[in-house]
This record gives sequence, structure tokens and C-alpha cells, in this order.
Amino acid sequence: METQEQLKSLYEKELKPQLADMEKMRKFVKKWRALAIASLILAILFCFSDYTLLQIIGGIGFFVGAIYAGVKALGTYNKYHKQFKSEVVRKVIHLINPAYKYNSAKHIEVYDYNKAAIFKRKAERCLGDDLVFGKIDKTPFKFSEVKTQYKTTSTNDNGKTVTQWHDIFRGLFFFAEFNKNIDGQTFVFPEKDRKMVNLFGKEKDESKHHGELVKLENPEFEKTFSVYGTSQQEARYILTPVMMEAIVNIHKRYGYKMYFSFKGENVFCAIPFNRNLFEPNIKRSGINFADVEEMYMLFSLIETIIHEMNLNTRIWTKD
Repeated sequence: METQEQLKSLYEKELKPQLADMEKMRKFVKKWRALAIASLILAILFCFSDYTLLQIIGGIGFFVGAIYAGVKALGTYNKYHKQFKSEVVRKVIHLINPAYKYNSAKHIEVYDYNKAAIFKRKAERCLGDDLVFGKIDKTPFKFSEVKTQYKTTSTNDNGKTVTQWHDIFRGLFFFAEFNKNIDGQTFVFPEKDRKMVNLFGKEKDESKHHGELVKLENPEFEKTFSVYGTSQQEARYILTPVMMEAIVNIHKRYGYKMYFSFKGENVFCAIPFNRNLFEPNIKRSGINFADVEEMYMLFSLIETIIHEMNLNTRIWTKD
């Protein structure tokens, strides 16, 4: 993995000048978006005033102005967004490893998300972007930002069917090939996450969906995480002392809430975030090393997990 000094060098020599060139677009979008919002507010205010001919004409004029300003802002934002992804995000990823593949428009598929079985409710659709995939030494992986949802339908007072989408998970989702054969399922969840207890709908030591609580002999690990699985023996086979130490180290280094699933031939990891990642910020200047640094750290998490978990060490039936 490249060093912090190399990231700083990339920023100063390439990213900072490019971000400076893109500032005109950002300011243009910010200005026209503000005009669109102001025009729309004025149009609404005119609608609630007396319906004189002058006010009707004024309201229509402001409404048309809001549409015009919105179209101007959106068109430039799309160009700005595309340039940010190709000239900033892509370069940060390739600094970590030039062999990684990146597609700003794609994401982890709903099938792969559901295969992890981390959350009780299955997703019916998966939204997202910024798919990164490739190999770290011998280990294939995929990683992207996702938002997963399930659907409910109901009938309203007019007899019409109403469809609503509800969020299940929003954040980063990652999976890689695991270096052991797994017959059952093993889950590692944050110890103090009350939401998971509510999600189970059971006491903490039992979950129909995730199996039984597994007790392990690592006090530091058990202070931070709870383990559930379909087999006590297999859970211990997967969560060796080295593996538990690796998961604790990852948590200490990044401080994120993490959910792990070991199932089939893969290890899955879900990291919740309540905001969009790897996106340009319209409200303030994009010439900001801290934003690039955070982006680098999040993408580097892929390699950290694989290296800390020693997934490149193939044993027995794994090549």
C-alpha cells in the first residue's frame, strides 16, 4: 500500500490543480441551484397571494425561472460529478493499486448482498455506485457503496395499490474469497449494537436467523463483538486467535461499526454510513486534502481487511 507521503504528493501535483480547475463548475452549480430554490419559493408565495393577473404572471414567471435555473445547475453538476469521479476518485484508487478496476456507476448486486445474510430481511433492490474490484495477491474482492431496500404494498382509500420502499442498509459493502471451506454460517456483530438485538427479535444469546451465540476465549474481542453461528466448532475454526486479533485491530484502526459474515466461499463485511461517500461537495470548496485523505482511507480498508485477516494464506483445499 502506498504511503501517506505519496498521497500528499499526488494531491499537490495532480489532484489539487484539477480540483482548482473544477472550482468554476462547483461555484456555477451552487449559484444556479440557489437561484432555482429562490425562484421556486417566490413562485409558491405568489400562489398563496391574491389572484390578480399581475401576480399570476409573476408566479408563472418565477416557476419558469426555477425550472431554467434547475436545468442549468443539473447539467453542470452532472459534468462536474463525472469529472470528479474520473480525475479524482479513480486516481486515488489507482494510487493504492493500479490493477484495481473501478466503475463509478456500478455497485454490488442484490444477490451478493443477500448471500451474506447479515440482516434478517432480504433486500429486493440494491442501489449504489463506486464499484471497486480486483485481486489482492491471490484474493478476489468486490467493494462498493450500497443502499438496500425492501418493498411493501398497501391499498389506499381510493382502492389503489401503493408501493413503498424502505431502507435496510446504507454504507459500504465488501466481500472477498475466504481461505477456508465453510459449510455453515458464522456472523460477527458489534457487541453493543442494540439495533441488532431488536432485529433478531430475541434475547441476545439466541437468534433463529443467525444461529446460536458462540463464546470465544478472547476477552478483548468479546468486549467489542458478539459471534453467532450454525456451528460452534466451525465458528472456532474460522475465528482463530489470529483472526480475532485481526478483527480487533481493524476496529481499533478505523473505529467503524462493522458486521462480518463468513459463509460459503466468502467473507462479507457491511459498514454503515448515513451519508454519501466519494461524492463532490457543492456547498464548500473541493480543494481540500482532508476529503481526499478520507477517500484514500476508505478504499484502503479493502487491503487492510484482507491483509489483517491473512486471507492470502491458502490452506488445504484452497489454492
